[in-house]
Amino acid sequence: MDLKLKDKVVLITASSKGIGRATAELFIKEGARVAISSSNESNLKSAVDEIKRSFNYEPFWNICDLNNSKEIQNTYNLVKDHLGDVDILVNNCGGPAPGLFEDLTDNKWEHGYEQVLMSAVRFSRLVLPSMKSRRWGRIINITSLSVKQPVLNLMLSNSFRSALTAFAKTLSQQVGEYNVTVNNVAPGFTLTGRLYELAVERAKTSGSSHEHILAEMANEVPLKRLGKPDEVGAMIVYLASEQANYITGQTIAVDGGVIKSTY
Repeated sequence: MDLKLKDKVVLITASSKGIGRATAELFIKEGARVAISSSNESNLKSAVDEIKRSFNYEPFWNICDLNNSKEIQNTYNLVKDHLGDVDILVNNCGGPAPGLFEDLTDNKWEHGYEQVLMSAVRFSRLVLPSMKSRRWGRIINITSLSVKQPVLNLMLSNSFRSALTAFAKTLSQQVGEYNVTVNNVAPGFTLTGRLYELAVERAKTSGSSHEHILAEMANEVPLKRLGKPDEVGAMIVYLASEQANYITGQTIAVDGGVIKSTY
């Protein structure tokens, strides 16, 4: 199937590893022109080197702290200067910090707000004018199963990823007439560094090993395994394609069936 993504300009945030990086690699396979970013320069350079060796393609890259509005603006400007107007924006971020309500200070709430919600708002604000003028665009947010089924110790993620979901739904109503779609992909238990870190944190208080906790997570999934980053990336790439022209305002779970609700 030709997804008609050749030469499309794709910007993926927080994409030096995990789901973001897997998504970047899938877009590269489709012939898109890809820009990746991360706040960690070492991880970013390593990702670029590995992608170049694997795909004979060097993505444009820039260091970007998603909590810093100036760095967001700078990243957008550089991508536009080097690759052109952004056709497809994939808003991704790490974290925010785990914790129960009593564990979370105002600073952690503010950090989560900037990292999860406002980074997506700011990047969306930057890419939308050109998308609207060209009457084509895709904004895809990577959220979490927690927007449909809250996770006990992820108060910040539950709160701000749900806010991002509501933002995306509302925005989709306002930009649809310009042939710009806005969707969310909600991963379940996907084997990334983030999931590993959460398992390690849980192990500290549970008396179990992180390996046992990861095995328990896998057992909660009807498919009886953890997801792979490229399985989430495949849905993102599909939503960016011409074949997904009539899908907007949706939150699509890629979770192996772990979410128990019927909608």
